[in-house]
Amino acid sequence: MARAAANWERLVRAALRGERLAGAFGVPVTGIAGNVPSSLGNNVHIEEVLRAADEIQDEDPTVARILCEHAYTLAQNLDPNSEGRGVLQFKTGLMSVIRQKLAKREAGAIDRSQDVAKLQEFYKLYREKHKVDELREDEMKLRESAVFSGNLGELERKTLKRKKILATLKVLWSVIEEITREISPDDADKLISEEMKRVMQKDAEMTEDVVAYNIIPLDALSTTNAIVNFPEVRAAISALQYHRDLPRLPATFSVPDARNSDMLDLLHFVFGFQKDNVTNQREHIVHLLANEQSRLGKLSGNEPKIDEGAVHVVFSKSLDNYIKWCNYLPLRPVWNNTESLTKEKKLLYVCLYYLIWGEAANLARELEEIMRKQTAEPAESCSSNGVVSFLDEVISPMYEIIAAEAANSNNGRAPHSAWRNYDDFNEFFWSLKCFQLGWPWKISNPFFSKPSRKEKGLMIIAFNDRKFDTNTVLELLSLGPTYVIMKFIESILDILMIKAIQDGTNSATFKIYVFVIGAYVGAKIVISLLMSVPCCHGLTDTCYRWSVVRLAKWMHQEHNYVGRDMHERPYDYIKYVAFWLAILGAKFSFTYFLQENNHNALTILSLWAPVIYLLDIHVFYTVMSAICGFLLGARDRLGEIRSVEAVHRFFEKFPEAFMDKLHVSVPKRKQLLSSSQHSELNKFDASRFAPFWNEIVRNMREEDYINNTELDLLLMPKNNGALPIVQWPLFLLASKVFLAKDIAIDCKDSQDELWLRISKDEYMQYAVVEVELIYGGVRDSISKRNIQSDLHFSKLPNVMAKLVAVAGILKETESTDLRKGAINAIQDLYEVVHHEVLSVDMSGNIDNWTRIKRARAEGRLFNNLKWPTDPGLRDLIKRLYSLLTIKESAANVPKNLEARRRLEFFTNSLFMQMPVARPVSEMLSFSVFTPYYSETVLYSKDELQKRNEDGISTLFYLQKIYPDEWKNFLARINRDENTTETELFGSPNDMMELRLWASYRGQTLARTVRGMMYYRKALMLQSYLEKLQSEDIESPLATTGLADIHFELSPEARAQADLKFTYVITCQIYGVQKGEGKPEAADIALLMQRNEALRVAYVDIVESVKNGKPSTEYYSKLVKADIHGKDKEIYSIKLPGNFKLGEGKPENQNHAVIFTRGNAVQTIDMNQDNYFEEALKMRNLLEEFYQDHGKHKPSILGVREHVFTGRVRMHYGHPDVFDRIFHITRGGISKASRVINISEDIYAGFNSTLRLGNITHHEYIQVGKGRDVGLNQIALFEGKVAGGNGEQVLSRDIYRLGQLFDFFRMLSFYVTTVGFYFCTMLTVWTVYIFLYGKTYLALSGVGESIQNRADILKNVALNTALNTQFLFQIGVFTAIPMILGFILEYGVLTAFVSFITMQFQLCSVFFTFSLGTRTHYFGRTILHGGAKYKATGRGFVVRHIKFAENYRLYSRSHFVKGLEVALLLVIFLAYGFNNGGAVGYILLSISSWFMAISWLFAPYIFNPSGFEWQKVVEDFRDWTNWLFYRGGIGVKGEESWEAWWDEELAHIHNIGGRILETVLSLRFFIFQYGVVYHMDASESSRALLIYWISWAVLGGLFVLLLVFGLNPKAMVHFQLFLRLIKSIALLMVLAGLVVAVVFTSLSVADVFASILAFVPTGWGVISIAVAWKPIVKKLGLWKTVRSLARLYDAGTGMIIFVPIAICSWFPFISTFQTRLLYNQAFSRGLEISLILAGNNPNAGV
Repeated sequence: MARAAANWERLVRAALRGERLAGAFGVPVTGIAGNVPSSLGNNVHIEEVLRAADEIQDEDPTVARILCEHAYTLAQNLDPNSEGRGVLQFKTGLMSVIRQKLAKREAGAIDRSQDVAKLQEFYKLYREKHKVDELREDEMKLRESAVFSGNLGELERKTLKRKKILATLKVLWSVIEEITREISPDDADKLISEEMKRVMQKDAEMTEDVVAYNIIPLDALSTTNAIVNFPEVRAAISALQYHRDLPRLPATFSVPDARNSDMLDLLHFVFGFQKDNVTNQREHIVHLLANEQSRLGKLSGNEPKIDEGAVHVVFSKSLDNYIKWCNYLPLRPVWNNTESLTKEKKLLYVCLYYLIWGEAANLARELEEIMRKQTAEPAESCSSNGVVSFLDEVISPMYEIIAAEAANSNNGRAPHSAWRNYDDFNEFFWSLKCFQLGWPWKISNPFFSKPSRKEKGLMIIAFNDRKFDTNTVLELLSLGPTYVIMKFIESILDILMIKAIQDGTNSATFKIYVFVIGAYVGAKIVISLLMSVPCCHGLTDTCYRWSVVRLAKWMHQEHNYVGRDMHERPYDYIKYVAFWLAILGAKFSFTYFLQENNHNALTILSLWAPVIYLLDIHVFYTVMSAICGFLLGARDRLGEIRSVEAVHRFFEKFPEAFMDKLHVSVPKRKQLLSSSQHSELNKFDASRFAPFWNEIVRNMREEDYINNTELDLLLMPKNNGALPIVQWPLFLLASKVFLAKDIAIDCKDSQDELWLRISKDEYMQYAVVEVELIYGGVRDSISKRNIQSDLHFSKLPNVMAKLVAVAGILKETESTDLRKGAINAIQDLYEVVHHEVLSVDMSGNIDNWTRIKRARAEGRLFNNLKWPTDPGLRDLIKRLYSLLTIKESAANVPKNLEARRRLEFFTNSLFMQMPVARPVSEMLSFSVFTPYYSETVLYSKDELQKRNEDGISTLFYLQKIYPDEWKNFLARINRDENTTETELFGSPNDMMELRLWASYRGQTLARTVRGMMYYRKALMLQSYLEKLQSEDIESPLATTGLADIHFELSPEARAQADLKFTYVITCQIYGVQKGEGKPEAADIALLMQRNEALRVAYVDIVESVKNGKPSTEYYSKLVKADIHGKDKEIYSIKLPGNFKLGEGKPENQNHAVIFTRGNAVQTIDMNQDNYFEEALKMRNLLEEFYQDHGKHKPSILGVREHVFTGRVRMHYGHPDVFDRIFHITRGGISKASRVINISEDIYAGFNSTLRLGNITHHEYIQVGKGRDVGLNQIALFEGKVAGGNGEQVLSRDIYRLGQLFDFFRMLSFYVTTVGFYFCTMLTVWTVYIFLYGKTYLALSGVGESIQNRADILKNVALNTALNTQFLFQIGVFTAIPMILGFILEYGVLTAFVSFITMQFQLCSVFFTFSLGTRTHYFGRTILHGGAKYKATGRGFVVRHIKFAENYRLYSRSHFVKGLEVALLLVIFLAYGFNNGGAVGYILLSISSWFMAISWLFAPYIFNPSGFEWQKVVEDFRDWTNWLFYRGGIGVKGEESWEAWWDEELAHIHNIGGRILETVLSLRFFIFQYGVVYHMDASESSRALLIYWISWAVLGGLFVLLLVFGLNPKAMVHFQLFLRLIKSIALLMVLAGLVVAVVFTSLSVADVFASILAFVPTGWGVISIAVAWKPIVKKLGLWKTVRSLARLYDAGTGMIIFVPIAICSWFPFISTFQTRLLYNQAFSRGLEISLILAGNNPNAGV
């Protein structure tokens, strides 16, 4: 029984733990505490108690049992009825553990006094065992000496140990306190002595890390976090303190002992803000104030005070939008005069503003009344039934109406005008109508009424308080009557105008008409001119409250709150006007002089406008902008260092450039510059540059881009020793000594000529000088200019050999044998130098020479050798050894292409223009913000080993793609390069390293986190070195180079970095993933453990039962990893409801943006990367916010992206750096309305521009970016973006920008946003129009007559218009930006080779295919709306995509359209006239054929193993199964053709879409109408009867289809009869066809011609039928239409499949495709793996 009980306890405990090997070294990261249900999670104390129980289980099970009982009691008090989700299971499991423990005790009631005594006893023993007092004293001693010692690592370990111990002690103390409340006070006093109480309380005060905090510990005392000791932080905290002018807080209001009450406590009490919201904003405001103060200068004194200027900057930035809003309405702000506001009052308003983020106006007025009272009282607006809650009383009513409107959107399918989105609600507050809502809210106001499907007129009446007054009538007229009336007035004016003209220009009517029109036009012109003048425009802003000015602004389309004063300064205006005049002039000149022989400008304009000009302008803009960008890039010195040879050549200039751009100003350097001490200056620059360069190189080694040998070659000496020259990295000096030796041996010339030959290579000169400085005698010979007579150069090899022996021994650790060997080696070196090399006259030192000989003979020479122990001297010996042993050139170091690219870009950027760096303490603070949903965090072992159909695993793929990095990885973990991955699986450490190595090469969250955390690492290094240099430039720590190693452990450096940098990942469903035990949750927890500054925000969903009804609550939470490696909740802020009312990704960002910090925020997608060397430039980039970039200050800084996945470049919104305060006070960084804001990132740019921000772009800094690498992934992404652009066309943002921009800026805006997609669609339309035009000319016979007339009249223009094709020309022109970019960055030759290589890789096929993708989704969204987010997946492309999957994805977007183009070309070939013959037809149609073939076969060309025979056979089987599977309820489109077909028709759901689809489908009937008259059976007749006969034949074929489509299952009893009917029908058709061919004029060619006629007609019938699906269903014809559509899809699939099957017969095609998609190494591995795949089920196919 005991064994069973033990097993049961183990089982329950394991179930509660949910153990999973997810820790860094396979250690479970969760325990019992990890399974506390989220409904109980608000009481974090339960988790802390259970965590402590887990830790002390082995030490004292009884104490662990007491803690478990206490945790159960807490859970029972929180949820007595176990109504919350998972609570009952949690209690049951926990009680089971407790019962098992109680079973081991003696029976009897539980005595709480014994529990208290037991806990107290264990507390003493635990404290003594871990020596808490000694541990604390040791830590304090280390902390006092940590800055200038090498004990930072030991300090870190002791601090962590102390935190863990004190955390456990605090839990024990809290449990003791709570249990003592259950017994009488007298008994409690007897059990716990006063002395013990003091000890426990003292220990509890030292556990500051147990109190959750984000960056700054405000609610707890802290001795370990240096951030609280910064003067600016202390001053910011002091500035928020309670002061005498504030009303007193009630005595019942509690404040933590660690701090005093402050302004936010007052606002918390008065308005009922949530506790964690107040805590979050308290830190936020302190953070803002401290960082703003740091830019103004350092504070001094024991009690620093915040500067008035810092407060004013924060106040003005935060409330700038509020002040503008008040001026716009117009409305007086809460304060009368800004200048009269005190510092305290400004801070109070700032605190209130951030607590409610933008709704400050009414609350502030209420606050004024409350502040007049001596004692604070709750605000009436936030009070109900004695409860004060801002969330319930203010936010929830607004949320409920927004949620109701979102539900009314029909999942985004409803027209945008049918429901109110976020923008509609926001813009409601742009007028004085918002004050009609009252304060507190008048819930009875129609604004808060739930939406219903009412007519718009009734809705307007409802919104006007159901009053039928003048305003209501005017708004009702806006629905349509106003338009009708205005058009009627326009018609009357037209009639009067005509009458006036008939009466003559002298008539009164005509003069009045001209006067009115002239006055209106004149007023518009005057207003437009005045608005274009900056001073006048600024004056209108000042006088905006005047009615006349508001009328003028309204006439100028500036009547909205946003978009006013968007004009640029005159200089910028002139520049882009000139740019566009050049483009328009170039286009017109090109057409006038090159394309047309008819030099008539009006003719050209009328012939080519408007559609072609829209298309051509886009092409010419692309070319012109590429040329301008090329010139600007050359001006900015982009691409000057484009090879590793250039890095070698210019390396000696890097230290100076680094000091000028990336290093703060150093006084000593200024002195050296002013005194022209160039050699000392170079040495100084090199010593400051070396730590940064070495850290860059070390990080590359950690990333496995270089090996250990390359690391040694790339490391730069510290240059702080006694040598007077700069010591360069060995990769510059490698083999130089040997080359110089050979030159010296061969040289017979003078000493000067010898030195001249050596000096031709600068780095050879450096190497020789560095070696020469070691021996003084050589320097004497050089100075006397008799080195050739004093030295025998032929003996230099002997000297070098002996010197290598000496250095090789001395660089090792001292031992007895090595010491003897060193003495002998030095003696040998001495002998060689003085007897064989030197020819110096020793007669003057005969006595010394005699003593040396005697010592040599007696064995005493060099016997007292002092082994080198100084780090600097040891480095010098190692360097000498390397200089004398490296014989091979290091010209190709580093070898890895990625390492080369990064070093080339970084070193090149040092010579580019960028703002000067400020010290870390004075730089702008910033956050990095990454949204995450459910993508890959870290590749698991199973994912790495999982094989595809060919037996190719992800790990195998990576090993072949990155062979050098794989070898470097094995070397880094001390494994042989031939080690297999299976050997690594046995070691938990190596397995974790392997997972990380693979994840860092994919598009994973782990890669993004590693890259972004480089910001913190860079800031720590910069801060650490700046502190050293500011305190003591020649300190021992600086000279020993420990800054290169221990800077990450410096408390001050870490605190400074944390004050300036925050990284928040908003993992939307992290709570759900944790609850379900998903591996993603464990991997995210692992990332938090490995990165202490990483924060994770997520929405926690708490389900419970309240009052017998299910209840769901949503909390926005921020967590970090605690000292035990578990999640520690920092903030938990309740939301009014489900946060996801709009698009998922922006909603995910919006709920978590409150947890970001700083002046700026960089939005980073989860498939991006960053590099340490680029992180060093971040503080330079942030200074761009203060640079002159135009009339408006920058609000978004664009950053260059490097696409690390290669293949393709596409536009995306990340990784821009936003002015955080600007955007969070103006709507945020992510618009989230359903469907319309599916491309949320671009709307941030729109919003920023409309709100008078400025967007810049900077090329000197870059981040990595992963793209979708498979064709299907790319197509899905492009489809999403194209659909998003289609929605943008319908958005108010595009409309306003188009209205408010001047003409030329509007052109720029058009061609770079929706114009790109419109022109893409126009390109395809042009091909269609051209082909349909040619088809009409061919079928009507008009083409031949026009051609003949053109030939007779020699009308070349008409000939050109008839035969022009645009696709090829557009492809060539749009490739120009790419070519110029390659030339600029890589050189002409490399650019040419890259371009040719891309053509061999069929990039033209991909470009053409992308045209179809963008056109389809953009056009569909314009027609029907309803753009959708498409998850693309970001894995490696090693999987073969099945034929059916490709068909489902591309059938409607490419295949149908490609067959339509091919059909048009076939008809033109069969019936068209072309006087050029076959060659003329080929030249005329080749680009269209190329487009058709690309659309039909590109998905299979770019499909791995797409032409492998066994795959083709499997694909055909899978496709037929999918095609003929009828499906049913719950069947997905991936399983059945019928389900997929229904999904494809979902976008047609409104009457407008049905009509448009019908109109577009009419084009398919042209084919039949034209072809039947060209058949031999028509006998050249043009009678309409021929056409009707063809319809009769088509009807007969339709009946035949019905016969053959009869379902055998429906006629199960008539199977024989059914077969007989089908056989007879088939025979009759064949017989009739033969008879018609033999006995009538019907020919065999007519049979094929009828296919060209009837196939398009049938598709047209299907298209119209599906457009009117409800009607067709009612008629009972839907099954027939579906059968016909299935037949068409079967035929389409066979047309595509047959060529693929034929190509798969030839093995070389599959081999070529593999080479096309992958590199050669992987291709070889793929072939070998296929040969060895004996157990592959596909091998036998």
